[in-house]
Amino acid sequence: MNNDKNVDYTQPVAYDTNGRPLYAHPPQQQDHGRQNKQHEVALKHAVHIARAAEPVHQELSEVTKKRHKKSVAQYPRLNLSEGEFVVSDVRRHPVGLYLPIGFAGFLICLLLAVLFSYPALFPTGRPPFATVLLLVSALSALIGLGAYIVSWVYLRNRLILTNESVIQETQHTLFAHHEQTVSLGNIEDVSYTRHGLLQVFLNYGSLRLSTEGEETTYRFHYVENPKQQAAKLHNAVEAFKNGRPIVGDD
Repeated sequence: MNNDKNVDYTQPVAYDTNGRPLYAHPPQQQDHGRQNKQHEVALKHAVHIARAAEPVHQELSEVTKKRHKKSVAQYPRLNLSEGEFVVSDVRRHPVGLYLPIGFAGFLICLLLAVLFSYPALFPTGRPPFATVLLLVSALSALIGLGAYIVSWVYLRNRLILTNESVIQETQHTLFAHHEQTVSLGNIEDVSYTRHGLLQVFLNYGSLRLSTEGEETTYRFHYVENPKQQAAKLHNAVEAFKNGRPIVGDD
């Protein structure tokens, strides 16, 4: 077989039945022609989609703007996006304060009893009454301050539902604060639990939110009327995923 470099493609290599000359073509040209033909077919069936250079800005309704402005004024610490507003503010049931406040009240009453029975407790060699009064007053103030701090930390724990997300604020101590935000579109399941006669009688319990993907679980305890709050969260998640407006408390 002759080398392709020695072939003269300008001369006919054969003739057809009608006497017309037939010429040989380089393999490179045949492949190139086939590729051009495939490219033309691909262009014929291609679908071109035009994309806007800037994202389309959705016009907010006057009601949404009003609710967003009101939520920003009421919750200045929250980082609300444009058009985002607070739907519900889930707070803890006051049952969690009964024990610390009751114990603080008991201690203060005990100190006052000591103060009033001062002559009987110290029949002889008693310290000055002003000293005892100052000591009882200082201890009572410290106990009252401790009860206030415990109450403040307890009530700072809350679950805030917006039309876009759920924000859980956790106050561990006076100077330890933690905040978690999860989009309504990532919430897969909402449930609640109530255990024991006391929780059923006082109507409080725990909320549980589970998310998709990493299967993260969020829990919020001491929730007042957990059944109603769970239903409200579930309805908000369904409305968000189906593009329906979310109705708030106000």
